[in-house]
Amino acid sequence: MGFSLYLDEDSVNRALIRALGARGLDVTNAVDAGRVGRTDFEQLEHSTVEGRVLFTYNIGDFLGLHNRFLAEGKSHGGVIVAPQQRYSVGEQMRRILRMSRERSSEQMINRVEFLSAWG
Repeated sequence: MGFSLYLDEDSVNRALIRALGARGLDVTNAVDAGRVGRTDFEQLEHSTVEGRVLFTYNIGDFLGLHNRFLAEGKSHGGVIVAPQQRYSVGEQMRRILRMSRERSSEQMINRVEFLSAWG
């Protein structure tokens, strides 16, 4: 199981990136990918082309994008949404790793997962 992860511009947290990477998760982000300032739509397209699940704190916009992609017959690589500042870095890491152990990249396609469901 497992998937690769892409953190959008709003969710870039170096401590989280280091913690996930140290535990073997393939993770990148909008800053390192040179994608700062791109639209949410472009971020989701990029993560999909790269074969990555997108992680974001921007719940409302990405739920809307998820619905738009599906309505337009497009596919995306999956989205994980989390409320900003609700969980510590350690708790976010644990929940993301738990999800990655139980979901493959293929299982994440066109899915929205709420980090809160992975406690």
